Amino acid sequence: MRILLLPISFLYHIVLAIRHKLYDWHILKTTRFEKPVICVGNLKLGGTGKTPLTEYLIRLLKNDYRVATLSRGYGRRTKGFKLAESSSKYEDLGDEPLLYFKKYPGIQVAVDEDRVDGVTHLLGEQDVEVVLLDDAFQHRSISAGLNILLTEYQRLYMDDYLFPTGTLRDVRSAAKRADIIVVSKAPKELSEEEKRQITNRLNTSDSQKVYFSYLEHAALQPLNEAAKVFPLEEADGAFAFCGIGNPKPFVEELKRRYHAVDFLPFGDHHAYKENDMKAVLNWFEKLEGEKKIIVTTEKDAVRLTNSPYLCQFEDVPLYELPVAVRFHEEEKFNEEILSYVRKNAHHG
Repeated sequence: MRILLLPISFLYHIVLAIRHKLYDWHILKTTRFEKPVICVGNLKLGGTGKTPLTEYLIRLLKNDYRVATLSRGYGRRTKGFKLAESSSKYEDLGDEPLLYFKKYPGIQVAVDEDRVDGVTHLLGEQDVEVVLLDDAFQHRSISAGLNILLTEYQRLYMDDYLFPTGTLRDVRSAAKRADIIVVSKAPKELSEEEKRQITNRLNTSDSQKVYFSYLEHAALQPLNEAAKVFPLEEADGAFAFCGIGNPKPFVEELKRRYHAVDFLPFGDHHAYKENDMKAVLNWFEKLEGEKKIIVTTEKDAVRLTNSPYLCQFEDVPLYELPVAVRFHEEEKFNEEILSYVRKNAHHG
């Protein structure tokens, strides 16, 4: 099948290569801003850990700078520029922006399919000092001051192929535009020799920096009243469901914690319906164990918050599993980000 799809990938490659050349030759316009704009992106069709890294940057910067995130707002039913507010729902913003807004109330969260227009609004009308572009590496109409590119430890971009043969949405050579490459979801313990080998395989330029990150999961958080009164320490089984790009780390973490684990996957950014909830409950009932729970991710929990179908879980303990990014060279990475922001921010 992969061989049959190669001609389509080849045509896709030609289209992307021409588009990049038009930007390189300044035939297509690129806009750059004076204030710090940090782009977090990848070459893959999701699943590299952009959301946890964006959260990491929010936590790093929010106490000293007026920070905003800007996303396309995948899955929202609105159009144009929209700023998150207390009444905002998943349908207004999409799951990731709503997650940022709920977890970090001190920052501005906006969505706009036109990244240039969105940043202009934030830096002007909202008096923001630092903009974090979530998933905008492929949007060359805007030139970020600092480009962070993620690639998964288990499948580096040089081992992947363009869609539909593989999962890449951009040519591998686009990685040359990154200032920082983060090898995400690496093991917590990683030898210096393996880091060196991976860095050599990435074939970076002298100006590019490579960092290695790993995921750290926290304690389960209750999402309903049943979970709040459930003796979690006595749980002997967990049924998991989620709609994210790469659910493997989520499921593996639950398998480390519980003897019996089953999993029902949904598509990335899936908008849950009544039949989905019924399917989850049916699978949950089949899971072995007397004291069992249901677990989902933080992004899925955001999509379920105002769902009219959430009441179906009323008598079943439902939890979310928080996740955070950590770095092997955390202080060095932090200083890289802070140094860029300090040099370019203009405090008001």
